[in-house]
Amino acid sequence: MSQFEEISSALCFGGRQLTLSHDSRATGTKMRLSVFVPPAAKDGRVPVVYYLSGLTCTEENFTVKAGVQRMASELGLIVVAPDTSPRGEEVPNSPDYDLGQGAGFYVDAVQAPWSTHFRMYSYITQELPELIEERFPVRPGSAGIFGHSMGGHGALTIAMRHPDIFTSVSAFSPIVAPSSVPWGRKAFTAYLGADEAAWKQHDACHLVRERGFPGQILVDQGTADPFLEEQLQTQRFIEALKENRQSAKVRMQPGYDHSYFFIATFIDDHLRHHARMLNS
Repeated sequence: MSQFEEISSALCFGGRQLTLSHDSRATGTKMRLSVFVPPAAKDGRVPVVYYLSGLTCTEENFTVKAGVQRMASELGLIVVAPDTSPRGEEVPNSPDYDLGQGAGFYVDAVQAPWSTHFRMYSYITQELPELIEERFPVRPGSAGIFGHSMGGHGALTIAMRHPDIFTSVSAFSPIVAPSSVPWGRKAFTAYLGADEAAWKQHDACHLVRERGFPGQILVDQGTADPFLEEQLQTQRFIEALKENRQSAKVRMQPGYDHSYFFIATFIDDHLRHHARMLNS
């Protein structure tokens, strides 16, 4: 049994919303996460979907703002939302909101001072799934991944690199070309170094051309998102999808912004997408 510490537990739509912590071997710190366990998990193994949050978020933002529990309960999905980075006094940080704690970018850092603790790629692709499958009744081979903004970047890149682990993927407002935009270039330079060739394996536009994904990719992007033109550049991803003839649905949602109001509006569609893929 994995050594999760239960921080809180609440009944929700017949399921249980948990906040947990554990000592992480990947980051060398305590990590926090939220887990929604649907009522169907009482009767057998069910699919799991991992949600990766964006810059400045913790495990709490999605849990309390997205309204995920009702549909997850109806569809019988475990939903796991980890923190976005290691945290603690011993963990390096930056005064900038887009670097350091709260801004792990879902990569394994190789540059000092970040390399000791900032290993979110290993955490999401190895340690966390192992812990969840050990503790909860997850159906083997039925894991999906999705996320928002920085977390949308993480979900897309991790899914394309690990279709053996994640068989469904979707994203809200993802950073699809981090090698080319300010958020990504800043983080990648700090965490991965100046060699831009090393960045490509964490760039969704490159990966969809190089690898693609076995299933359909779902992306929702608001047209009134203030970060669309400079940081997100969804059109780049649309072009890459077309070049590789990747099965995908990219929906430009008129008038929606970058907030959790946007996520809450379309969260049911994303959960249905994952349930369809994971139950097929």
